[in-house]
Amino acid sequence: MVPVFFVVLIASAGLASVAGSNALAALLVGVATAAGGLMVYRMMVRRLEKRDAAEADWGGLVPGVLRGAGLGVGLFAVTIGIIALFGGYRIDGWGSFLGALATLGTMTGAAVAEELLFRGVLFRLLQEWAGTAVALVLSGALFGALHLLNPGATLWGALAIAAEAGVLLGAAYTVTRTLWVPIGLHLGWNFAESGLFGTAVSGSGAEPHGLLRGASEGAAAISGGAFGPEGSVFAILVGGVAAALLLRVAQRRGRIVRFSGR
Repeated sequence: MVPVFFVVLIASAGLASVAGSNALAALLVGVATAAGGLMVYRMMVRRLEKRDAAEADWGGLVPGVLRGAGLGVGLFAVTIGIIALFGGYRIDGWGSFLGALATLGTMTGAAVAEELLFRGVLFRLLQEWAGTAVALVLSGALFGALHLLNPGATLWGALAIAAEAGVLLGAAYTVTRTLWVPIGLHLGWNFAESGLFGTAVSGSGAEPHGLLRGASEGAAAISGGAFGPEGSVFAILVGGVAAALLLRVAQRRGRIVRFSGR
C-alpha cells in the first residue's frame, strides 16, 4: 500500500508547476489526485484488511473536511497574527484570486495524499500496534523527515513540522477516528499559509500564489525564515497547544490507545 501513496505524493507535488500557469487546471488536477488517492486507499483497505474503510466513509467527507479546514485556517491565522505582532510578517499588497484558486487545487492533492499515507496508513497501524504515544512520536518524526526533501528544507524546519503538524494531525485523527478532519486541518492550514497570506510552505521553494502578498522579515526564529512560518517558534507553540487540547478530548472519550507490550 505504501508505494502506491508515494506515487500519489509525487503526483501532488507536481501540481506546483501547474499552479502558476493555469488556475482551473491546478484545481481540477488537485481534486482528481485527491479523489484517486481516496479510492485507492479504500480499495487497498478492503483487499488487505478485509474491511470497509470506516475512517474514510464518504458520508463524513463534507462535515469532517469543513470542520478540519475551519480549524486549520483559524490556527494559522492565529500563528501569523502573533508572528506579525513580533515583526516577522507584513503584507506587501494584493495577490490574485486565480492564484489562490490554483493554490487550493495544489494543496488539496497534497493534503489528501499526505494524510492517507501518514495518518491513514502509518499512524493508524502504529497506534493499533504500539499505542497512541508511540504512533504520535514515530509518525510525527517521519512526517517531519519527509519535508527534508523540499528545496528550502532545514533540520530545524523538519523538527518544527514534526512537533507542530505531525503531532497535531495525529491528535486530530485520534479524537475523531476519521481521516476527514485531519485532511481538512492540513488543507486549511496550508491554504491559509500560501493561498490567503502569501507565505512559503514548508521550504517547498514554490512561489506563493494567494490573495495577499506576504513578506517575512526579522529573526528566523520568529518569522520562520525561508522555510516559511512553520519554522517559527510561534507555530510550534500554537500547534502544540492545539494538539494537547485535542488529546485531552480524546482521553475523555476513551480514544487513547495504551501500549500493551504485545
